[in-house]
Amino acid sequence: MKKLLIAGVLVAAVAAAGAGFAWHAYNHPDLDAPAPTPMDILDKQGTVLGHHVAPSANEIAGLANADSVMLGRRLLNETARLLPDNVGNGLNCNSCHMAQGRVPMRNHYINTGSTYPRYMPRPGKEIDLTERINGCFVRSMNGKKLAVDAPQMKAMLDYMHWLGQGIPQGAKVSGKTEGPIDNTLVPDMARGEAIYAAQCASCHGNDGEGMKDQFGEYIFPPLWGDDSFNIGAGMARLYKAAAFVKHNMPLAVNREPPYGQGLMSDQDAVDVSGYFTQKPRPDFAGKVNDWPRDKKPKDARY
Repeated sequence: MKKLLIAGVLVAAVAAAGAGFAWHAYNHPDLDAPAPTPMDILDKQGTVLGHHVAPSANEIAGLANADSVMLGRRLLNETARLLPDNVGNGLNCNSCHMAQGRVPMRNHYINTGSTYPRYMPRPGKEIDLTERINGCFVRSMNGKKLAVDAPQMKAMLDYMHWLGQGIPQGAKVSGKTEGPIDNTLVPDMARGEAIYAAQCASCHGNDGEGMKDQFGEYIFPPLWGDDSFNIGAGMARLYKAAAFVKHNMPLAVNREPPYGQGLMSDQDAVDVSGYFTQKPRPDFAGKVNDWPRDKKPKDARY
């Protein structure tokens, strides 16, 4: 009887806590994210041409190509599940391009439609957006290219162009795809291992294996090992990874002390990125063809 009473008290306490949270959330709508901030649209000379606000997914249903745009949105979120023949690991496009590619410093897609074709140093030539997407399939996804005329490719292009609607060709929004990082810093691997254990392992696993849900799908991507990105991926580069980590991780980061922990320092981000980028991961056969004309970045893995 005593055990039953204790259990009853615990259940009541949990229920009360849940009800309290629901009441608080209902009565404090400011818990929702603020509305997106308009970004300047800049031409190649930096002249402001206008302003752009990332559109809401609620607008997709009214588009003439709504089915394709919505499919593109799903493909970028569920790439490994929907394109198993092209994805060779456990990652989705939006594992790195967060928030459906709509938020600055999270590798957004808003500029992709208006800035491609463009010259890229890694292949040493001008490439179009389909080539850029397929580069991610063979590098970040450690998989195979998608046919350029596939409906899935068209859908992803349609979604990206929808995000950047109204931005003239050659122009771009002021919101950066990634935040700044001090690339003169040298990583301290021992510190990086300690930071990883304290702040990253709870989601990405003690051995970088990631975390799956009850259906066997990744909810937090693996950071090394066979199911992670290969050495040819941008995220395998120290300072690319550090810039992403500093401005996006941990997910529950709060920029406002004293209750929030604030952003990582540049040194912390470089240390932890140095730790996980040097861990074992798949090779990339095409690495011999990279940077044929331009100087190879100092943080390349090969």
